[in-house]
This record gives sequence, structure tokens and C-alpha cells, in this order.
Amino acid sequence: MRRRAPGGTRRFTRKRVRRAQTLVGLGLAVAVLVATPGLVGAVPPPPPNPSDGQLQQAGDDVAARIGQVGSLINEVASADQRLRALDDAVAIKREAVNKALVDLQSARDAAVSAADAVAGTLQALRDAGAQIEAAQVRFDEFAASTYRQGTGVSSMASFIGSQGPDDILDRAQVMRVLASNKNAVLDSLQRARTAEANKNSAAREAKQQADEAASAAEARKAEAEGAIAEARAALADQQSKKAAVEAEKAAAESQLASARDNVSGLQSQRQAFVNWDTQRAAEQAAAEAAAAAAREAAAEAAARVAADQAARDRARALAEGQRSHTQVEDQDDTESGAADSDDTDSGTADSDDTSLESEEAETAPTTKPKPKPTKPRPSITGSAAVESVIDRAMSQLGIPYAWGGGNENGPTLGIRDGGVADSYGDFNKVGFDCSGLMIYAFAGIGISLPHYTGYQYTAGEQVPSSQMKRGDMVFYGPNASQHVGLYLGNGEMIEAPQSGSVVKVSPLRWDGMTPYVVRLVS
Repeated sequence: MRRRAPGGTRRFTRKRVRRAQTLVGLGLAVAVLVATPGLVGAVPPPPPNPSDGQLQQAGDDVAARIGQVGSLINEVASADQRLRALDDAVAIKREAVNKALVDLQSARDAAVSAADAVAGTLQALRDAGAQIEAAQVRFDEFAASTYRQGTGVSSMASFIGSQGPDDILDRAQVMRVLASNKNAVLDSLQRARTAEANKNSAAREAKQQADEAASAAEARKAEAEGAIAEARAALADQQSKKAAVEAEKAAAESQLASARDNVSGLQSQRQAFVNWDTQRAAEQAAAEAAAAAAREAAAEAAARVAADQAARDRARALAEGQRSHTQVEDQDDTESGAADSDDTDSGTADSDDTSLESEEAETAPTTKPKPKPTKPRPSITGSAAVESVIDRAMSQLGIPYAWGGGNENGPTLGIRDGGVADSYGDFNKVGFDCSGLMIYAFAGIGISLPHYTGYQYTAGEQVPSSQMKRGDMVFYGPNASQHVGLYLGNGEMIEAPQSGSVVKVSPLRWDGMTPYVVRLVS
């Protein structure tokens, strides 16, 4: 570090001025992208964008799946038709079994009836034979008796056991009838036996036929049962095949649905990408327009600040003889702070003024720091003062954030904090922190502010945040200990937000804002 020249004045060189000007120029270039609200990070990362080939392949897959499903639908329909035919065949065979069973039962009933008839005719035949034998016995006995006793009336009457003359005559008549009809009766009985024999023969034949019919019905029943078993097996096989086809159809339909979902998803992704690209293009155009407007506003503000010699004089006057807030040694010959280093002696707004100074050191009596008033009073007031403050702040758009940086004359070298700021290298950057930007902005109207947001919060009139106006300081955090920005109106503020960022215009944030804003000029 270079010590102050004898007499305690600061040496300014054209070299340092040119370096500061270069930094400001680079800062304004950066401001094109980051110094205006909503330009960085406005568009989210691009969504997936499926290629035309992927969309075509997905469509072809759907078409193939549709064909496969259609073919399987036809197979299922054909299987249904075959099943209906098999069901009909099974139904016919079931009825064939029923018919065979009915025929079997009828044949069995006929066989039983025929067997009963055979048995009846046999019994009748036996009865007729018995009757013939009995009649023959009686006639044989009658003939023998007649032969032994003769044919007289007395003997006949005795034979037949008459009770009187009339009875004898009647019995004699009967005897004559019996004698004359003996052969006829025997013939009749013989014919009856022959008839019964014929009936028995017919009954036996009927029974044989009934037995044969029962046997045939039994065979038909067995055949019908075999046919229905085959039909049921064919039906079960066809049902199994249909179930397999239906399962294949269900799988194909699932694959078709998946393919359609894939197409829909890819089309949705393509549409999302198109929407994103449209948004990106629109916001890029808006960003370029806003960046151009920001460049123009910053250039105009810088031009006005450069032309405002009185503001620069007031800022220089405030800075004269003040000890830097980073100075910890209490020595008159100790350099006043990071603002006096080779790289940070001059800010943008003071480049024209400092360039007029010679490279040789000018000496002046060392002055002690002047006491700061509790409530700083501006040298000028009204709307002109407000616009001067805003112009000085806007002229620094794009200047890097440097923790501990910034004073009345412009950006200065940052300092170490032992943490976040050091990780961003703030101690090697020339720039502003939030309170340092406020110091520079208000110095042009003759207001000196401490380099701490909490003290700046009590430096002027506190007005409810709901009543803020253009040019008010806006604070954040408990007791304004976190951050400060300058309200521009229309819901915007200019700020030096944090390490890694730059001085930029941002949307006003209500979250975390203190109940009051501070108004230093009205």
C-alpha cells in the first residue's frame, strides 16, 4: 500500500482515472444483461424437445400396434364364432344323449313288458294243457265207466247221480251231448292250447326284439356320451385358445395405449418446447429492448452526472479529510483505505475532475475528520435533488458488487469478510456494496451517509413504506441491518444486491421490508 504524500493529500493520476473509466465501461456492458429487472433467469431451462424422427417412430409404432390390435380383435371374433358353433354342437349332442336315454328307457320298458307277456303266455299255455289233460282224464273216466256199466238208462242215471225222473232225462240228454261233443271239446281245448303256444312264441319274439332295442339304445347312449365328451373337450380347448387370444389382445391394447401415450407425451413435449422457445424469443427481444433502454438510461445519467460539476464538487468536499470506514489504524500518515490504492482512487463520476490534477503530488495541510451531523441536510432540494441522486446511482449500472466498496467519489476496492465475500473475491474487485452505493448517490447533493445500513435508516425522515416516493431509501432486515436500495418509482429500485452480482435495477421486494423508508430530500 502506498502512503499518503506529505501534507496528507491524495495523489490522483490519469492512469488510475483511465483504469476506472475502463471498469465502468465494462460494467455498463455487463449491465446489458443483468442491470435491468427480469432479464436474467426469466425463462426456465428448455424442456425436452423430441426430434421429428422420434415423433415419426412413435407414430409408426402406434400404427403398427393398431394393426396388431385389429388383427387380434378379428381373431377374438373368429374364436367367438367357433365357440358359438361348438356350443351349438354340444347342445345338439346333449339332446342326442337325452334322446338315447329316452329310447333306452323305452326299450327297457318294452323288454320288461315283453318278458311279462312271455311269462303270461307260458302260464296260459300251461293252464290250457292242464285243462286238456283234466278233460281228457274226465272223458277217459266217463268212457271206462260207461263201458263197465253199459249204456242203459239206469246205469247212466246212477252214473250221473240223478234225483228223479225228470233229472234222469236231463242228465241223459247231457250225457248224449257230452258224448257227442267230447271230440269237439277236446278239439277246442287243443286249439286253445295251440293259440296260447302261438302267443308265447310271439311274446318271446317281442321280448327278443325289445332286448335288442335296449341293447341298441344302450350303445347309442354310450356313443352320445362319448360324443358329448369330445364336444366338451373341443369346447374347453377353444375356450382356452380364446382366452390366450384375449390375453394377447389385452397386452396389445396395453401396448397400443402406451404407444399412444408416448406419442401424446412427445407431442406435448414438442408443444412445451415450442411454447418455451416462443417465450424465450419474446423475452429475449424484451431483454434486448430493456437492455438498450438501460444502456441509454445509464448513458444519459452518466452524461448528466459528468456535466454536474457542482455535484462532483459537493461529493469531493464531503470526502475530503474523512477517514475510510475500513481504516483501523489511528495514524495521520496511514492511507485512508481501499479508496487510495492504485486501482481504486477514482470513480466514474469523478474521472473528468481528477484528470485535471497533475501527476505530481499537491500538498495541503492535513485536516482532521469533520464531525458528521446527526441529520444530514442536502445542499439542494426538490425534484432536481431527487433526480441528481437517481442519476448518480443509475450512472453506476453494471459496476460489480464489492463488499465494503464505494464512497462519495465512486466505486472502491472491496474488503475481506472472512466468508462469502472472500469466496467471490470481493477484496479484489472495485465496486459498491449496497450502503456504499447510497453514499455515492447522495453525496452529489451534499449529504454524507455512514457506511452502514442501520445508521442510514436513522439518517433522515422515516416515512411509512406504503407512502414511499421516488428517491426514498428502502431497507430490509431487522432494524434495517440487511440491505438498502433506492426507490425509482413504478415498483422498481436500484441496488447493489450481493456478491457475484452488479449494480442493477430490480423489482421492488416487499417481503422483509422495514416498516419505514427514509426520505433525505423532498
